[in-house]
Amino acid sequence: MSMDKVVLVTGASAGIGQATATKLAGAGWAVVGASRRGTAADGWAGLVMDVDDDGSVTAGVRSVIDRYGHIDALVTCAGWGLAGAVENTPIAEAKAQLETLFWGTVRTVQAVLPAMRADKSGRIVLLSSIGGVIGLPFQAFYSASKFAIEGWGEALAYEVVPFGIKVTLVQPGNFRTGFTENRRTLTGPTKPGTPGTGTGQHEGDAYGAAASKAVSIMERDEQNGASPESVAKVVRKVLESSRPPRRVSVGKTSERAGLVAKRALPFGVFQAVARGSLGV
Repeated sequence: MSMDKVVLVTGASAGIGQATATKLAGAGWAVVGASRRGTAADGWAGLVMDVDDDGSVTAGVRSVIDRYGHIDALVTCAGWGLAGAVENTPIAEAKAQLETLFWGTVRTVQAVLPAMRADKSGRIVLLSSIGGVIGLPFQAFYSASKFAIEGWGEALAYEVVPFGIKVTLVQPGNFRTGFTENRRTLTGPTKPGTPGTGTGQHEGDAYGAAASKAVSIMERDEQNGASPESVAKVVRKVLESSRPPRRVSVGKTSERAGLVAKRALPFGVFQAVARGSLGV
């Protein structure tokens, strides 16, 4: 049975998850990086696990406990992007977005909690987003999933603190990852009043120009964003802190300032500023 500090990182095949797995492995953690592809790297082990699937998550977490005897920390990074107007988003696509980002997080946390409770200790780091505090136009279901994680994670923290388990929500801004290139972009309906299909260019899309502008600005900001290494550093600091914060944001000062502005400014003023920065 290993006595190393063991951390399970979901979404470890790319982006923030991969950077986090590599950073923690370099800091001496025994890292298991979970993804659908089971990607591994020097210093950490890969695990095939699909957070959308109950059985896959149960089996994946069990395999980590069988190998190491315990799980000290969980970092939830699995996710993907979806862009398009709410009106044009098929319900199936919207459900798929929340299935991975929200319910995938719930599944994995539920699977690790019994072992952490038994050990009377544990750290859970939930990857939220600045988009989980400030709604992102034309990425409404991404924001919905992150808003849900914010409330759910806070409630979870109250429940598990008696068992020595600490929960932190990390709120990244825009970072250079494969998230940008892999975002699913939906277009408008083929006829006014029909559900969006997300396939090709369509006529009758009342949101087309605005969506294109807003998503282009977001993609530009992502491509010009910081390295995911910055998030990985914050995650390591949280995991190794004796008194981790409930929430911590990471990113450019201008992005993080929006979190303060939303609380401090009158609604009309904040909305005007936000619309300008988000391209709407």
